[in-house]
Order: sequence, then C-alpha cells, then structure tokens
Amino acid sequence: MDKKVLKHYLEFGTYTYPGLYQEKLKNDLPDNIREIGFLVRKNILHRTTLADGNIGTNADLKFGDMTKVPWWRQSEDDILVTATAMLAELYRRDERGFVNDREPKDKLVLTCRFLAVMMASILKSKGIPARVRSGNASYFDMGELGNVSADHWINQYWNESEGRWITIDVDGSLSLKDDFDPYDMPEGKFDFPANAWLDIRAGKIDPQHFYNAGGSKGAIVVLWSLFYDFNSLMNNEIIYHHGPIYGNPQKFEKLTSAEFEKIDRLAHLMQDPDGNFDELVKVWETEKEFRILTGGLL
Repeated sequence: MDKKVLKHYLEFGTYTYPGLYQEKLKNDLPDNIREIGFLVRKNILHRTTLADGNIGTNADLKFGDMTKVPWWRQSEDDILVTATAMLAELYRRDERGFVNDREPKDKLVLTCRFLAVMMASILKSKGIPARVRSGNASYFDMGELGNVSADHWINQYWNESEGRWITIDVDGSLSLKDDFDPYDMPEGKFDFPANAWLDIRAGKIDPQHFYNAGGSKGAIVVLWSLFYDFNSLMNNEIIYHHGPIYGNPQKFEKLTSAEFEKIDRLAHLMQDPDGNFDELVKVWETEKEFRILTGGLL
C-alpha cells in the first residue's frame, strides 16, 4: 500500500477529530478492535431501537431496557455531528466514558454514520489508518420492505500484518440476519455505491433494490451514498442532509448525459480508491459540482 494513502487515513477530518479526548481514546480504550466496537455499540442507541422498544432485535434487552430512557429523548443526529461533540456528551452523561454498564438513559441516540465516525476517530487516535464508508446493506431484516439493500455506513481499517483493509460493521454487529463476522466482513457483503451505481447504469440490477431510511428507493439513493462515500474517502464524513447539487431530486431528474458520464467516471475511480487515490484527490480539489454542498442551511 502506498504510504501516502495510509498517511491520509491516519489524519483526522472535521468530523473525526476527537479534540482533547484524543489521549483518552488512545490510552483508556482497549487495543482489540472487536472490544472497541462492542464498547461503542453498548454506549450508543440506534433511534430505531429506541422507537421499537423491547422487541425485535432488543427482545433480549442487549441494548438495555428502553422503558428506562427518558420519554422525551429523540435522535441526536442533528446535534452531535462530530466525534468531539459525541465524546463531550458521552462524558457529560457519565464521566466514566465508554463503559459496559452505561445506563440506558445516559446513552447517546445516534445512527450508523455516527458510530462509524466514532470508530474512525478511535482507531486514528490509536495510530491505525481507518476510514468511514457509506453504501447499502441487505443483511438486515427489513420487515415488510422485503429484500432491499438499506442505506448504511461502516468502517475499514488497515491491518498492517495482513496487508489489507478489513471491513467492519459496528452499528450492525448485534443485529445481523446473515451469518458472518461483522469484524471481518467477506467481500461482496456490503454494497459499495460505486459498484451499485455502475451496475444500475449497465442494467445489471434493479435500482428499486436500494432503499433509504427516509423512504426513498432507486438510483438516487445510490447516488446519495456515492457522494457520502466520496466525501468519506476524503476524510470529510458529511451528514445526511448535505450533498452536491446532483443529489437534489429535482436536479437528478434533469441530469444530462454529460453529467451522468462525469458521475460514472467518479464511480469508476471509487471502485479502486487506493489505486486511483491521486485521481480522486484531483477530482476533490477541482470538481466544483462534486465538492460544493447543498442542504440544510448551506
């Protein structure tokens, strides 16, 4: 692996920077990545778990007794968008930080993107190259939605002794319907958006297979993940509300052939983000339509 690629993924971005908590992450947390992931998962509730209560994947109360969470607690995705913010609130609610016995009322209520940002922050703090990845996953029980691939965020970290990126899913690790190791996911298990986008464009897969938690389906869902993933590869793990103009539904319906070709080229580069690292950085530094974000107050 090119040393500059690994150096890039050792660097913090706006969202993964842990601020004054860096030394605590480095020294207070275990070095075993599976143990780190378990601690992170035990201290953060997914909003769907909170909404469902003590049923489904939480029938055994492995995420805690949801009746003990304050009735007014809501998703904190729009509030705790950076690792620093998450860590500050985590320690404010329980000064012990990451602990196995955190009370349900003191857990953060966040979704997959935020767990992935937290994991990347911890691993980088420990000197392990890490990156957040966005895409879709079909290994969750989606109930009446059936066999869809839902939008999801995971991590990859560089294993120096094995000379490879290892793909892990901390958020989904305790809620899988498939039998695989979420701390060393087999190739092809996660739907990376570059592959999904190009397969849709080539007519190899039905775009309606891809689902977004906001209720959308189709190619635009994959496009959103593609730009989330591109930003994440550049250490800029943007929030759900942000993306380039191409992700605007009205704009998406009117994309020109030239614009589709430009997106296709980005997807081709992202199929091998390490081999095409220099070209991706060039796109990042020069393509205004990909870099400038819209959404929220932007």
